[in-house]
Amino acid sequence: MTTRVSVAKAKAELSALMATVAYQGQHVIIERRGRPMAALVSVDDLERIGRERAASARPRGALALIGAWSDVDDREIEAMVADIYAAREQDTGRQVEVGD
Repeated sequence: MTTRVSVAKAKAELSALMATVAYQGQHVIIERRGRPMAALVSVDDLERIGRERAASARPRGALALIGAWSDVDDREIEAMVADIYAAREQDTGRQVEVGD
């Protein structure tokens, strides 16, 4: 659950808000003039957010492959590609029956 409080209330009730966050797992959004300015979250939540941010910063999909083959010799890659094309040429596909 998330609670919204003004800066003045956050200053006046900081200890209570910290206990709510730490022991009840709630989040507190601190607002100034009705606009969210900061959030009070538990240390566990902050660490989880940090781990998620670090994980999402790592490239995924095709971008993760950049440099993955840097230690493989170009001739070896060319030979693998040639093998793939040779296998494709030999593949006749699968039989398909076309009905009326």
